[in-house]
Amino acid sequence: MNGKERIARRIAREFRDGFYVNLGIGLPTMITAYLPQGIDVVFQSENGMLGVGPTPPDELADPDLVNAGKQVVSELAGCSYFGSD
Repeated sequence: MNGKERIARRIAREFRDGFYVNLGIGLPTMITAYLPQGIDVVFQSENGMLGVGPTPPDELADPDLVNAGKQVVSELAGCSYFGSD
């Protein structure tokens, strides 16, 4: 595990049920991979998506559905979009 992965794993341990978390570009997007099981957190992407879901399998990926770092993501139930301007 490299340094960035260790940081992301450590930050993810700080999350609690019901948190809303804005994920910036870069290391913050890695945090979702280390979220402990059973923790219900709603993620927002800086490009205006609230309810960011995990990376989908390749066959289900929508190339128009990306986070602020241009990584393909999925939508959670109740996902919403808004302008960031």
